[in-house]
Amino acid sequence: MPRAFLFVLDSFGVGGAPDAADYGDEGADTLGHIAEFCAAGAGDRDGLRSGPLNLPNLSALGLLHLVKKASGRFPLGMPVPEKVYAIHGSANEVSRGKDTPSGHWEIAAAPVSFDWGYFPTEGDAFPPELVEALCRAADVPGILGNCHASGTDIIARYGEEHIRTGKPICYTSSDSVFQVAAHETHFGLDRLMTFCTIARALLDRYNIGRVIARPFVGEKPSSFERTGNRRDFSVPPPEATLLDRLVEDGRKVHAVGKIGDIFAHKGVSRVIKANGNMALMDATLEAMDAAGDGDLVFTNFVDFDMVYGHRRDVPGYAAALEAFDARLAEVGGKLKPGDLVILTADHGCDPTWRGTDHTRERVPIIAYGPGLGSRDIGIRASYADIGETIARHLRIAPGKHGRSFL
Repeated sequence: MPRAFLFVLDSFGVGGAPDAADYGDEGADTLGHIAEFCAAGAGDRDGLRSGPLNLPNLSALGLLHLVKKASGRFPLGMPVPEKVYAIHGSANEVSRGKDTPSGHWEIAAAPVSFDWGYFPTEGDAFPPELVEALCRAADVPGILGNCHASGTDIIARYGEEHIRTGKPICYTSSDSVFQVAAHETHFGLDRLMTFCTIARALLDRYNIGRVIARPFVGEKPSSFERTGNRRDFSVPPPEATLLDRLVEDGRKVHAVGKIGDIFAHKGVSRVIKANGNMALMDATLEAMDAAGDGDLVFTNFVDFDMVYGHRRDVPGYAAALEAFDARLAEVGGKLKPGDLVILTADHGCDPTWRGTDHTRERVPIIAYGPGLGSRDIGIRASYADIGETIARHLRIAPGKHGRSFL
């Protein structure tokens, strides 16, 4: 029986979304702008990388060809291979929003048809009654932040006051999210998770998609650093996803990185945590070895988004792409006859764009495996086509959203 490996390069958009203007993102293009900056020398950083963006393996799998169709041009400075060795295309998002749960759920063939709740951008982000109820239930003297912010900036701004007062740092973004930063030792990791569990229950009435625990360490702004003990408290998907269907059919879903949290641990057989893209790749390769017939290994490579996209770090994002590309040969070495690998993304996060939030973009689709061949599948109407392709490949019944491209 075949196996499937689904890898989400978190935020690796390729531009061209037809509804980008509705989100204030017309012209956003994560890959295109990174390549443009690198070609102009603005992606150079001593000791990290230099020169044009170099992704030979992804390019050979059709990345540049799908980008041309998705956004109208080849990325600047990147040599275009004469031959492509994989199925390649892109997809539009039909879910309302450009957030992580919506993107992943739609990839898993369960698009979001409702509107999420969001917090206002002006003034206090959170209503007084929510703050009062949260502080009372969690037994904290108050909160800090209460605004839209970048996670690293707000820790630098309020970290010392947080340590001194015991007040957790609460903030949000353009996503449907309530984020809580707290010191792992001064506040306590377990206490942070309890606080977020309480927040999750209180926020259901506001239709907020995620509560994210953001633990950090250090004693001063210069030494504050977020740790790998992040946890997402998501609402469950609105209907059965590909993951649920696989588990119901007796298959195993190996969730690497934050996949388990994103799906509220529904349809997940095994959770594998790791911190950083390279550690996530190591864990993925181990999961590939452990995966049995009919299994799915589903990995989110979070650094592209969390470490580089949101922080608008072009050289860092470019170097992370090049490091990921260099390890694709190891993935190929694990494949057996009948296996399928799909590379995609959940949204964009253009590091050259204004602000620090996600960007509405098309996402790439690259599918390959022994004997699968090469084909241009164009621009798909929904990310759900990815989930339905895996369903067909793993020989389970089709769902009601999306259409397989195999």
